Amino acid sequence: MPALNVAPALLLAALSFQLPDTEGVRHTAAEFRQSRAGVLAFVPADAPAASARRLGLPFPVLQILAARPVPAPTFTRDVAPILYQHCATCHHIGEVAPFPLIAYQDAAKRAKLIATVTASRYMPPWQPEPGCGHFQGERRLPDADISTLRRWAEAGAPQGDPAQLPPAPHFPEGWQLGTPDMTVRMPKPFAIAADGPDQYMCFVIPLHLTADKYVRAMEFRPETRSVVHHALFLLDSGHIGRQFGESYPCFGTPGFLPSGALGGWTPGMQPARMPDGLQLVLRKGSDLVMQIHYHATGKPETDQSALGLYFTDKPPTKWVADIPLGSHQIDIPPGERAYKVRDHFTTPVDVEAVGIIPHAHYICKEIEGWAILPDGRKQWLIRIRDWNFNWQEQYRYTTPVKLPADTRLEMEFTYDNSDANPRNPNHPARRVVWGPDTTDEMAGLHVQVVPEDMDDWHELGQALWGKFMRSVGGGFYRKPE
Repeated sequence: MPALNVAPALLLAALSFQLPDTEGVRHTAAEFRQSRAGVLAFVPADAPAASARRLGLPFPVLQILAARPVPAPTFTRDVAPILYQHCATCHHIGEVAPFPLIAYQDAAKRAKLIATVTASRYMPPWQPEPGCGHFQGERRLPDADISTLRRWAEAGAPQGDPAQLPPAPHFPEGWQLGTPDMTVRMPKPFAIAADGPDQYMCFVIPLHLTADKYVRAMEFRPETRSVVHHALFLLDSGHIGRQFGESYPCFGTPGFLPSGALGGWTPGMQPARMPDGLQLVLRKGSDLVMQIHYHATGKPETDQSALGLYFTDKPPTKWVADIPLGSHQIDIPPGERAYKVRDHFTTPVDVEAVGIIPHAHYICKEIEGWAILPDGRKQWLIRIRDWNFNWQEQYRYTTPVKLPADTRLEMEFTYDNSDANPRNPNHPARRVVWGPDTTDEMAGLHVQVVPEDMDDWHELGQALWGKFMRSVGGGFYRKPE
């Protein structure tokens, strides 16, 4: 008979259940078995008992469905679609992940590992909590998929019917957006040792632009994807980075205040297209500084990554302003498990938040950012309960978040400087203060906003300048002698 949708099938099951629901009447085992067969004849094997409860079916039907054995998930029917959608972007040959997850043999021998890291939400790497902001490219696994992976591992990782295997994902080679208008490549190959600590390198690349350019899209292509963890693209109109050389180590910050930025890249990220009216501006004479995080793969590697830029003649009609919430007042005693840093800013004009960028180092545990709207309602902008420096990203909202004038933006970062923190680089724990080094700490939450009326740009800029002056204590001004 043809397959039925779950809800109609369960309704038919209820109609087929012929035992009268009369108090005091006892039914023979044969009658029960006959009725049970009638129920299951109409119910698909994968119909959940929860669906029956929502339909308000008779309790005996619920008993039958609850007692029915649920078939174990198989790779071809259940697991491969999950891995292909959520994992294969990084877990295929030549990518940053340490092993592929395309073929059954590759996944089956790691079934227990897959179940463990997905249950803990260590993989796929996605830090924001659900319900605290909706972001583009979300990689958070649904609970149902995590349950499927767990049950598959517990069942011994059965392969299933090969005919049910969906087509393997295709990963195009070359520039996905076509030949760039400008290709910015690292000056020369960089060598990564077979083992050792992660490296954070800055590469200074003069652009030799004689006129401003407007960027409508960009695409980053790591030459050796297996060693590139993430990359940031910074602009340096003052050529300050050149003072450090063609390339130099740069954990945390590039060693100068960038004059602008073009965003960043993480594994699995698609080429970035700028929203209409928000094209990025490359100022003439600027340098591009690539900050790249490398990690060892067990064998010597080299990398000479490139950034493809696609231009348009249309200048931007809107500008993105960065609202920097943060603090330099960080002084964390050893053993302190819940050290907190806070900051706030009140918007003077109506704005829309289009993105948010959190930043801290290794002992930060929790990051929270929210807005208190003028009517008193709290709206989450982002919440990360288990911060991991190695998976920091720049997040873009799926829909801009409207923030009326007089909205108070707030942030709170929590740090764990105890020996119990597995990410603490110091054992035993020692005092940690603000600073750019690996063992220092930072607290920054950058809210990227666009004024709803661009005539309000200067008022917003003045408010941000005032915040900056307060953060440095007005140190640029001195009382006349």
